[in-house]
Amino acid sequence: MNSLSKPSKEKVTPIDHYFTIEEPSTAEFKDRGSKFIAFAFNIETKEAFKKGLSRIKSEHPKAVHHCFAYRMGVNGDNFRSSDDGEPSGTAGKPILGQIDSKNLTDTAIVVVRYFGGTLLGVPGLINAYKTASVLALQTTPVVKKPVLESYSIYFNYTQLNEVMRVLKPTACLILEQDLQLFSHIKFGLPINRKEEVLYLLNQIIGSEIKKIIV
Repeated sequence: MNSLSKPSKEKVTPIDHYFTIEEPSTAEFKDRGSKFIAFAFNIETKEAFKKGLSRIKSEHPKAVHHCFAYRMGVNGDNFRSSDDGEPSGTAGKPILGQIDSKNLTDTAIVVVRYFGGTLLGVPGLINAYKTASVLALQTTPVVKKPVLESYSIYFNYTQLNEVMRVLKPTACLILEQDLQLFSHIKFGLPINRKEEVLYLLNQIIGSEIKKIIV
């Protein structure tokens, strides 16, 4: 009698970095009188995107369309696109496609259109919104960032140098600090160095480390 073995589960390697943009950029594309102006910028929250979109709309109130796409989150699973009145699939989707072609997250692109009097048709619109987005992303560098987990460490102020000798060389990001007799530092810890950093910090006598659950 043959026994059936259960298939082994593949070990999933956690994502330890992602790609995004830091500097905002602007680019312009024209086709048969219509002008398309693309704005690319970094976002980390929906509120930040809404603020950026509102600013662009206020700067271009006479534009007939304000189309956009964004992708957010370490895994890039938070995304949205909008055609803003253009034929379905002709604006938001090609904009998002350019964000994805560079494997970006925490990135938004808004493209405003000033109508030039000539209808471009579906292929023309797709090309215009795609090209404007491509040009905007070409003018801002892509940066690689580590995925961080948030921790807090509590320690005596006399141990500050010991703590910083661990945090600084390991690319930890200081998020906030309260340096008094009994001090506290909240920091972002790159997950690819978590084991090393936590081991070293735990060697500091009397310190207390807590993971921050978001």
